Amino acid sequence: MSDIARPAGARHRSSILVTGAAGNLGREVVDRLQAHGARVRSLVRRQTGARPGGESVVGDLTDPAVLRAALVGIDSVFLIWPLLDSAPAHDLVAELTAAAPRVVYLSSTAIDDEAARQSDPIVQVHADMEALLHGAGLLPTVLRSDTLASNVRGWAPQLRAGDVVSGPDVAPTAVVDERDVADAAAAVLLAPHDQLGHEAYVLTGPEVLGRADQVALLGAALRRRLRFQALPADLARSRMLADGRPERLVEALIAASVCRPESHRTTDHVERLTGRPAGTFAQWAIDHAAEFS
Repeated sequence: MSDIARPAGARHRSSILVTGAAGNLGREVVDRLQAHGARVRSLVRRQTGARPGGESVVGDLTDPAVLRAALVGIDSVFLIWPLLDSAPAHDLVAELTAAAPRVVYLSSTAIDDEAARQSDPIVQVHADMEALLHGAGLLPTVLRSDTLASNVRGWAPQLRAGDVVSGPDVAPTAVVDERDVADAAAAVLLAPHDQLGHEAYVLTGPEVLGRADQVALLGAALRRRLRFQALPADLARSRMLADGRPERLVEALIAASVCRPESHRTTDHVERLTGRPAGTFAQWAIDHAAEFS
C-alpha cells in the first residue's frame, strides 16, 4: 500500500514544471505526469522537438528571467540542479520563493547529515542545495536517490568496441532504476499537499552492486562475457579529459570514486511512494539491452 493516495480524478489539473526534462530521469518524469493528466511544462537547455501534450521553455535554469517565465501558472516544480556549485542557485531560490510552488528536489543518498563537509563535490552541492531550499522556507520534499541505473548508458561506446568496461571504481551502492525514481517523483508531485511530510525519502534499488556486478549483469542481458577493469585515478582522469569532459566534472567524478564511502543501505521508500517494490538492475539491463547492441 502506498503512503500516497492516487490522484482523485480531475478536480484539479496540476501544473508542473520539470527541470532537466531532456535527461534520462527528466524524460521519465514528464511521461508519467502526462499519463496522469497533469499539465507539464519542460525546462530544457535546447529545443529538441516538441513532445505531444506538453509545452517547453528553452533556457538556462540559472537565468532568473527564463525561470520567472517558466513558473507562471505553475503549482509544483521538480528540480534537478545541474551544476557543481550552489552559488548560482540563489537567484533560482529567489524566483521560487516569489512564485511559491511546491518544490520536489532530487538529491543524493550519499549525504551524511552529521558531517560538516560531505565526501566529495557532487554530494556537497546536493547538501548545499537542500540547505538553501530549506533556509528560504520553501519546505521542499527531498528525494535522495541512489546511483541511477541509466548512468551505465555511458558505457555504450566501450561496449561497441569490445567486452571490457574500464573506468574509475566506485564504492558499491543500491543502484536504483530511474523509472522507479520517476514513479516516486510523479507520486509526490501529484499528491495533495496535506499528504506529504517534509522528511527526505531515500530511494534505492533492492540490492547493493559494485561496478563489476553491474557489468556482469549487463553482460548476462546481452549474452556477452563482459568484465570491468578498474583504472587508477590518474589514468581514469586523463582518459576522461581526453574524451572531452569538463575538467571540473572530471575532478568531481574522481573525488567521488576515491572518497565516497561504501553504502549497504537499502530502503522500501520506492514502495512506500509507488505501492510496488523497486525493480532490480538485472531487469533494467534486460529491458534496455537493445541500447547496447
